[in-house]
Amino acid sequence: MRLPRRSSVRQAPLPLRAAAALLVLVGAALAGCAGTPATPPAIGAVELDDVPFFPQTEYQCGPAALATILAHEGVAVTADDLVDDVYVEGLRGSLQAELLGATRRHGFIPYVLERAPEALFTELAAGRPVLVLQNLGLPRVPVWHYAVVVGYDPAAERVILRSGTERRRAERLRRFERSFERGGRWAFVALEPGTLPATADPLLYVRALAGAERLLDPDDAVRAHAAALELWPDEPAVLFAAAARAHADGRLEEAARLYRRLLERAPGDAAARNNLANVLADGGCLDAALREARAALAAAGADSPLAAAIEDTVASLERAQSVAGERRDACF
Repeated sequence: MRLPRRSSVRQAPLPLRAAAALLVLVGAALAGCAGTPATPPAIGAVELDDVPFFPQTEYQCGPAALATILAHEGVAVTADDLVDDVYVEGLRGSLQAELLGATRRHGFIPYVLERAPEALFTELAAGRPVLVLQNLGLPRVPVWHYAVVVGYDPAAERVILRSGTERRRAERLRRFERSFERGGRWAFVALEPGTLPATADPLLYVRALAGAERLLDPDDAVRAHAAALELWPDEPAVLFAAAARAHADGRLEEAARLYRRLLERAPGDAAARNNLANVLADGGCLDAALREARAALAAAGADSPLAAAIEDTVASLERAQSVAGERRDACF
């Protein structure tokens, strides 16, 4: 059995032939449209004037905001096109999960930003409009609203938004920060596969890619993993994700190479060693596969939540080895 990587995000074991889905995005679902301010980083004035504008109709700020960032990325879409995808009639608004899902269905990777105040402005300075959730009401009487940040004027202390029916809403920084804080500082950018955010974090990126991967064109998925490997060649989570992708695609030698590189850095990673055993088994290398599976079981320990799945791998390989007419141990 192939195992997902352990993390603080809830996971379930994957069957041997399942496509890799390492991390599941878990977050609050808030409907949109109906502290002390943080200080942004010291960046110069920026305004992305070429970002399209789609004035919202009643309660439909979600479709309008999403159309704004997708159209900026070259997608031929309008707010009306997205209503059925993201607007929830009973809530008179859009859920965060629906916005992320629609972004994935259009072939992009939604990257939810860190909540640190500099993340939003760093992406903006890099030329990316940022979709944000605001609470325009009070903590106990929320008025949820989605908008897109397209500019920042530090001298005037203004944030520039595509918001509601205003193409260029110049909002005071302190007012924006309060509404953004009440909205949980939730924001995301839409990434074309093969590009990385300016605030790239390996674990957050792997999580974002895992959520989008099954909806991406296979070549786009390969490009997305390649970009991560280029930036983080020694990051275990990135290596694990890329190896699982290669295995799912049938690129067995590449998958084995990536798992081995990971194990050089984290030899006690039982999940990676178990998955390497499965790769070797798929290549007909039963002796080597069984050695890796047994080593994975020893590394996990009897009390590990991974132990039962790895025991299944060992048992399956032992049965396969017992009936194999030919064993290949000089493998990739």
